[in-house]
Amino acid sequence: MKLAVLVNEGPYTHQASDSAYQFTKAALEKGHEIFRVFFYHDGVNNGTRLTVPPQDERNIVKRWSELAEKHKLDLVICIAAAQRRGLLDEGEMKRHGKDASNIASGFRISGLGQLIEAGIQAERLVTFGD
Repeated sequence: MKLAVLVNEGPYTHQASDSAYQFTKAALEKGHEIFRVFFYHDGVNNGTRLTVPPQDERNIVKRWSELAEKHKLDLVICIAAAQRRGLLDEGEMKRHGKDASNIASGFRISGLGQLIEAGIQAERLVTFGD
């Protein structure tokens, strides 16, 4: 089955991010295709490379990056939600005259059209968080 995943909550404020990660990992292990994982609202915080959890805690951002690398996942962060929360890639950094980018490996910034496309292309769109 071809699936798309929508994550609406941040990595350490709500169970949604962990659940989305575990669901995506399990679906891939069962042979399903993940068309795209889209991060929206506070979910965009799953894609910041500046997250530094204590060593004895899970690193959800690193988990997503590693899963994306292993399975060639398309991890998309909503541009409007990201900019509101201070997440910028190289292009947005330059466009807005900022001095740093902070998008984690494996993630990319794009618009809501990517979510619409995921909903159309996938057989199911599974949402995590409000």
